[in-house]
Amino acid sequence: MPRGHNAAMLWIKAFHIVFVASWFAGLFYLPRLFVNLCSVPADSHAERERLLLMARKLYRFASILMIPAVGLGLWLWLSNMKAWGGGWLHVKIVLVLLAIGYHHACRSLLRSFEQFNNKRSERWFRVFNESAVLLFTAIVILVVVKPF
Repeated sequence: MPRGHNAAMLWIKAFHIVFVASWFAGLFYLPRLFVNLCSVPADSHAERERLLLMARKLYRFASILMIPAVGLGLWLWLSNMKAWGGGWLHVKIVLVLLAIGYHHACRSLLRSFEQFNNKRSERWFRVFNESAVLLFTAIVILVVVKPF
């Protein structure tokens, strides 16, 4: 087993992966709740409130997970900047920024449901839901394959 700095970096990397995967799990499911909210009948107040409660809790939990995911990623990057060259890293950083934006967009969408102001269709939320999967897939491919 590696000792010293290398062992510490492996632990940091392992926890970074755990937090990123957990954060994205929230981002995968939250828009699914929005799809369900779109299909709730107007007179079904209890179901709507239950889904909103689930969405609020999931958003808060995903927000908590995002912080160490991003923080540990920054730690990995800043502690070994020389070895992390290449265009793939620049694209990964842009995609991570898009993921953070997606996360905050989910909050905005949640607010629109809370205020009875949603203008989006169930189909739109289904497509929106898949964009998190595409972001996650692209980020993982960039990190593992380093195609450029």
